[in-house]
Amino acid sequence: MVAFLRERWGYLCAAALLVLLLPLYFFFIPATGFPKGVIITIPADASSNAIGQELETLRVLRSAQEFELLARVTGQDRALQSGIYRFDHPLGLAYVLGRLVNGEHGIDEVRITLTEGMTVRDMAATIAARVPGFDAKAFLAAASTSEGYLFPDTYFILPNTPPQEIVQRLRSTFDQKIATLGPQIQAFGRPLRDDVIVASLLEREVRDPADKRIVAGILYNRLKAGMALQVDSAFGYAHGIDGYVPTAADIAGNSPYNTYRFTGLPPTPISNPGLDSLRAAVMPTHTDYFYYLTGTDGKTYFAKTFEEHKRNRARYLN
Repeated sequence: MVAFLRERWGYLCAAALLVLLLPLYFFFIPATGFPKGVIITIPADASSNAIGQELETLRVLRSAQEFELLARVTGQDRALQSGIYRFDHPLGLAYVLGRLVNGEHGIDEVRITLTEGMTVRDMAATIAARVPGFDAKAFLAAASTSEGYLFPDTYFILPNTPPQEIVQRLRSTFDQKIATLGPQIQAFGRPLRDDVIVASLLEREVRDPADKRIVAGILYNRLKAGMALQVDSAFGYAHGIDGYVPTAADIAGNSPYNTYRFTGLPPTPISNPGLDSLRAAVMPTHTDYFYYLTGTDGKTYFAKTFEEHKRNRARYLN
């Protein structure tokens, strides 16, 4: 009888130990075949089930069901952060979940500065030169209708971040910045699209914030008078060349960016303007000037008449 009880007690102890060790196994012991150095992408708004399925497919986890169950039981299923993650060494379920909840990507973000006046093409080239795994073609496709609305600023970007996500970040930053000018935009009374186009011209034409406001007033004076804007930088945008000097063929051509032949604004922004240019576009300085030029000394000179403008050209461009 005693032997029997001892045997049963041994079984009970073994069972109890197994019960205690099973959670340890499932939660803290890495899955067999865990791929070291694996990089995974967690899309925004992905469900815990979808994330678990992806992790199981990559053999990061043994079971998607276990991942989803633990996430829900601990109340963390809605706290999972999207982005790019790198796992340099095997981790158990609990540790993988913790990484996703805390946004511990395991990858260093790359600091990228996108400067005022960059075009979408410029931005794509700048990011591609610094961020591993960046798909410039996909970025250009995603940003094809966003010229002028991708705010130039300093961003921290993870390698392999989907281009669409980067475009959305730049556009969201624009929305935040332009909201600070809401009262001025409303008071000025022009469509935001026109404001952004004018700001994009200013960004390419003038450096000094005060001069930008004067040039904005000149552009509006010319628009009101039905005069062509004659903005050279619009040709550079059409050709995809910074600092392009229009030729006689350009000025005689039918490009919609020919601001010598056609009156009104170009069909789209020609750059992505910063806040100074956006502010100048909706808060112009009103003057009697109709002409401006940037001299070889980098300063901007203004004129009320074409004769005065010609004198400025002779004086400051030689």
